[in-house]
Amino acid sequence: MKLKEIVEKLNLEVKSAPEMLDKEVTGGYVSDLLSDVMANAREGNIWVTLQIHQNIVAVASLKEIRGIILVNNRQPDEDTLQKAIHEKIPILVSKLSTFELVGKLYQLPITS
Repeated sequence: MKLKEIVEKLNLEVKSAPEMLDKEVTGGYVSDLLSDVMANAREGNIWVTLQIHQNIVAVASLKEIRGIILVNNRQPDEDTLQKAIHEKIPILVSKLSTFELVGKLYQLPITS
């Protein structure tokens, strides 16, 4: 499923890199621990987190993650946003909680 389809179906707010929404998402990963994401997320995953600092962009770039979804309507820090624009990593914002969002992703179906 393409990232733009996920954005439309889950009503996500696109904060950066809209030009990258045509990328294919191959699975999902949920974690707020950067070392866990570095160890276990796979290339092509979409990452769900509540972290908003710029290190999330570095991890996403390193793991070739298709996009980052911030939950609970959390907004990225300004330096995070600038880094995401530079690295062409889509940051997406959802008003849903992690539990609700992941349930909806699983129904699309986006699995691990």
